[in-house]
Amino acid sequence: MAEQSIVSTDMTLKRLFQDFYRVPDYQREYVWGETNPKGEGGEEVDQFLADIFTEYENATQHFAPEYFVGTIVVCKGEDDVFELVDGQQRTTTSFLTICAIRDALVDLGAPVPEELKTQIAASSVDWQGATTRRLRLDLQYEDAKGILEAYAAGEAASAKRDGTRSIRNIGNAYDKVRDFLRAYFKDDPVQITRFYGYLVNKVKVIRIETPTIAKALKIFETINDRGVGLDAMDLLKNLLFMNASPDDFTKLKARWKELTDALYQAGEKPLRFLRYYLLATYDLDSNLREDGIYDWFQKNASLTGHAEAPLKFADELLAAAKAYANFASGRNANGGVEPGVTNTQILGGRAIKQHFILLLAGRKLSAANFTRLADETEKTMFVWLITGTPGKAYERRIVDAAHRLSKAGDGGFDEFEKAFASERNDLSLDFSLSIVGLHTYDTRLFRLKYVLAKLTQHVDLLAYGPSEGRSNLADYTAGSNDIEHILAAGAEAEAAAEFGEGAKDPDIVQSLGNLLLLESSINRAISNQKYSYKAPIYASSKFLLTRCQGSKDGQEVGVADRITKTVQRLQSFPDWNIQAVQSRKDYLTRLAHEVWDVAPFNKPHSAL
Repeated sequence: MAEQSIVSTDMTLKRLFQDFYRVPDYQREYVWGETNPKGEGGEEVDQFLADIFTEYENATQHFAPEYFVGTIVVCKGEDDVFELVDGQQRTTTSFLTICAIRDALVDLGAPVPEELKTQIAASSVDWQGATTRRLRLDLQYEDAKGILEAYAAGEAASAKRDGTRSIRNIGNAYDKVRDFLRAYFKDDPVQITRFYGYLVNKVKVIRIETPTIAKALKIFETINDRGVGLDAMDLLKNLLFMNASPDDFTKLKARWKELTDALYQAGEKPLRFLRYYLLATYDLDSNLREDGIYDWFQKNASLTGHAEAPLKFADELLAAAKAYANFASGRNANGGVEPGVTNTQILGGRAIKQHFILLLAGRKLSAANFTRLADETEKTMFVWLITGTPGKAYERRIVDAAHRLSKAGDGGFDEFEKAFASERNDLSLDFSLSIVGLHTYDTRLFRLKYVLAKLTQHVDLLAYGPSEGRSNLADYTAGSNDIEHILAAGAEAEAAAEFGEGAKDPDIVQSLGNLLLLESSINRAISNQKYSYKAPIYASSKFLLTRCQGSKDGQEVGVADRITKTVQRLQSFPDWNIQAVQSRKDYLTRLAHEVWDVAPFNKPHSAL
């Protein structure tokens, strides 16, 4: 019996859409039209159209250059419909473009070429004489099932535009084509029809037809090897399907959709997740790059088990993705409230995520130990960031710590915690210098507010103990609280005169020693007035550190209670001048060592 062959055909879009195609339900969603909440994105559709238009413009009366848009991989089914294994993004976009051209001509009252209509939908007759009318392209994955029917029927205006990711993306892509036609052809039906003629006669693809789905998946892998055309996440999905039993395709597709949905809804990049998962799970160094991930998987099937048990591996990856998405929302692996994770997000913003490697490595710890890990991570991340430790350097340390944690588990967590804390103590001097040298002009506002919020919260917790509000750092960093300049940058003449020397020096006015956390309502009331006016009003703040700024009178409530003990530790400043700023700066630096659990550096900080 002769071996079934693989057939490669160079064809125009006109020839392509003489056949019928379906995108099987295990394929990924349509993503080319994807935009963010600001409406940005979808560049692939714009680029697709712009590249074709560039060649179209080079056409003359007697010559038109051809334009190649890529390769598609198909396998013909028993009903003579081709399963589209690779190339659905460009095929779907081409189909939507033909629909949009038809709709533009209809809106202009211009004739629509009969040939165009048959490239959208047509009838076929099987060997028994039964006639079936179908679309030239059918998307069978759940996210988009049935949505192309509306566009094929000329009902784009009323087509559903929300709900699933693919429905939104298809709507965005269609709109981009309509915008392109209006912008480049100015509602001229003659020019639109001419462009259509170029599109279907001169734009070409190479269609590779295979005898089996297995061969199609293998060719898909070969064409896209090492991330050319697709990224490692898509290639990994294909790799799992290559090794899975066809009976498991539905389960595997469901797992993968749940995984990608979790990351998408959290606004996280799948490739970053995949890299962090590998660094957290296997003994790899931080030099692993995103473009090397797929190659690593190909070489390490015995380590991951993805070839032998793809469904089991997908389950493990899904659990990690759900945990990762929870970390991105400031929660623990199970979705519960976790202050250390939330606070690190406040500290670093959404751009800093390397600590997720460590959280992934510890996601199976007991709840108590994971909380300790999250707290240690917050403190250490702050020390690295505030001391200017380069991102690559602390990522290496995080990866090393993740490997140690994976080996330690719950049983060895105490020793791990001590070793991790030593990271901070090794930076004690740099930490002191960084805190004492903090200024508003060289520190990002959200991080400066984080610093003041942590210092203020720490004092409140010492005095009053935990509560729903005091234990939540977000209550301190909320917009209802301000960073108050004790001596305002735009201080009134009377305030500057009362302060004396240094009143106009930005190194004094913008330093940490001259800042405190204050409710916005109080801040508005005191404006830029002199300190002798402000200080008594600070006493009305709900924050103990702020209340004691001018005086501790009335704040002590007993002899040995925790509130009194805390108040006795605080510094107050009846007068505000350059010496007071320096003294308060030193005090806050010593307090910072306590808050972030860094071994104290005992030299007077203002003299450093």
